[in-house]
Amino acid sequence: MSTTRRLSRLLPDLSPWRSSRDFRTLFFQGAVTFFGSFMAMIALPLQIKELTDSPFAVGAMGAVELVPLVVFGLYGGALADALDRRRLILLSEAGLGLLALLLLVNALLPEPLLWPLYVVAAGVSALSGLQRPALDSLLARIVPHEQMTAAAALNALRYQIGAIAGPAVAGLVVAYAGYSAAYAVTVVGFAVSVVLCTRLSPAPPAPGAERPSLRGIAEGARYAWSRPVLLGTYAVDLAAMFFAFPHTLYPFLADELDAVWALGLMYSAGAVGSLVLGVTSGWTSRVRRHGLFVVCGAAVWGAAVAGAGWFTDVRVVLLCLAVAGAGDMLSGLGRATIWNQTIPEELRGRLAGIEVLSYSVGPQLGQVRAGTMAGWTGTRPAFWGGGLLCMGAVAALCALLPSLLTYDSETDRDARRRREAREAREAREAREATEGAPAGGTTGAQESGTPA
Repeated sequence: MSTTRRLSRLLPDLSPWRSSRDFRTLFFQGAVTFFGSFMAMIALPLQIKELTDSPFAVGAMGAVELVPLVVFGLYGGALADALDRRRLILLSEAGLGLLALLLLVNALLPEPLLWPLYVVAAGVSALSGLQRPALDSLLARIVPHEQMTAAAALNALRYQIGAIAGPAVAGLVVAYAGYSAAYAVTVVGFAVSVVLCTRLSPAPPAPGAERPSLRGIAEGARYAWSRPVLLGTYAVDLAAMFFAFPHTLYPFLADELDAVWALGLMYSAGAVGSLVLGVTSGWTSRVRRHGLFVVCGAAVWGAAVAGAGWFTDVRVVLLCLAVAGAGDMLSGLGRATIWNQTIPEELRGRLAGIEVLSYSVGPQLGQVRAGTMAGWTGTRPAFWGGGLLCMGAVAALCALLPSLLTYDSETDRDARRRREAREAREAREAREATEGAPAGGTTGAQESGTPA
């Protein structure tokens, strides 16, 4: 095999981009939203700091955001299964734009007020919780079954580029043009995003979908509990974030290494590692054992975080953090692929809501673990000790849930059912289009009735 061909096999798989107009639309919509959101994400805590000069006031923003994200994330999952997902995405995006407009108006006041900043932070968290399950569950409808890993890799690549470039540009805008300019960019970004959302195809719920309810949310939780593979993806992610989420300790580690200049690099190293994996992710589309992605990625994350706490050369520390970011992305690709390949259409929103709970609670608890352990043992033991605990937890979960390790997208019962249902739906749509009949099955909602 020639060197050129080997390199081409490493490059990201663009199949979802070529096969789905809706995926292309969502890709651009997400890129615009990320860029605009980063402006507000940087400006908002800085403005609170300027108005109060209080670390507690800045930290309180996280407490204000967590509860709405958890509550509305679960409810948003139920809504995503009961309503047209495009409409839910469109309305929540418009709501986020209005909140950004409120930030802009407040910043333009002669004396900006503090309380609107907390109101907006809570509102953004709530609307994001409502929207994310609809966005996540839409992917399985608009992308072919065999392209799920490639789609997840492209979405992750888009996010990592935004995570690296967005804060840098946002910092410059805030520093040289002020908060109002940053919020104005955010407003424009959401306006463009709303226009792009209107171009998405309708995504109505499955026939007979029930109204959102606690009973419906519990049904989704029971389904996840009954599927060891799904349960394993949630458990591994929670364990990795709880035991080895290191962001809280970066300032203290930089001080101990006498490398305050490297603090910003520590925060961005993980995104760089994820980006490197993203731009070389073509090989992931040819893998069927996605459970290995979840497990191996989490184990690499734990080992690399342990290395960052063990080594004293700051260059090696930064390399370890970059490797940790690559491991985290690999695990994320496996989780996203398994979710989209196995979860029934009528439950995808609620399961995405549970995923919102998983990804939001894990890092928050991880910060508490890291700070508490560092207070007892010191910064570096909190790093390497947390990494080792992460690896041990992943090994224990593999022993308890061996089906996660053996998951194969070609032979797994749920993946096979979803694939066969999609193929039957597409054949029916093609037949109806040929006969000139109304395409009653274009929603993808008939994809597998009651989950077994």
